[in-house]
Amino acid sequence: MFIPTYFQVKNMDEVIGFMEENSFATVVTTKKGKPIATHLPLQLQKEGEEYFIAGHFAYGNPQWRTFETSENVLVIYQGPHAYISSSWYGHENVPTWNYQAVHVYGQATISGEEELKQDLTKLLEKYEKHRENPILWDILSPKLLERELKGIVGFKIKVEEIQAAFKLSQNRNEEDYQNIIEKLQEEDNINSQQLAEVMKKTMENNK
Repeated sequence: MFIPTYFQVKNMDEVIGFMEENSFATVVTTKKGKPIATHLPLQLQKEGEEYFIAGHFAYGNPQWRTFETSENVLVIYQGPHAYISSSWYGHENVPTWNYQAVHVYGQATISGEEELKQDLTKLLEKYEKHRENPILWDILSPKLLERELKGIVGFKIKVEEIQAAFKLSQNRNEEDYQNIIEKLQEEDNINSQQLAEVMKKTMENNK
């Protein structure tokens, strides 16, 4: 991913936090030279000093079979993004687009059944534990789980390279930066409003 110096993110804690918060990501591999992709909920796991990305495909999705022939897998995480009008600057310029994106490269392997069960247990805990009537692994019937497990294929991707770009108008002066935030907050678009909050938080953290 091309990342101008202004927008490179090298703070790994910040990158990891972003990946965990935006965990519905895109897994990209190739089949006979053609890129193919699937959008999936993923989990970032740390084992010792190494990171792994865990997830699962529907068995009928042929992409999991490309792991055998794909030397590298690309996982794309994306946060809020929005159009930035150059009318918001105090000088003449051209419009642009602000965004947050992380690309992860690594090697993928198919998970065994027990490993898949553990990953699914953690996935349910993450998204269900705080709910009034949580649907957790232990309360689901063995018959249902057995049937569902037959329809999915678990995998893990060993993280080997991370590229992170947070394009948040860091190259603008303080007055323009603040004006961009205010204009984004006024937009009738949830992405614009979310991006404004990200920029506001970034500004506060850099003070």
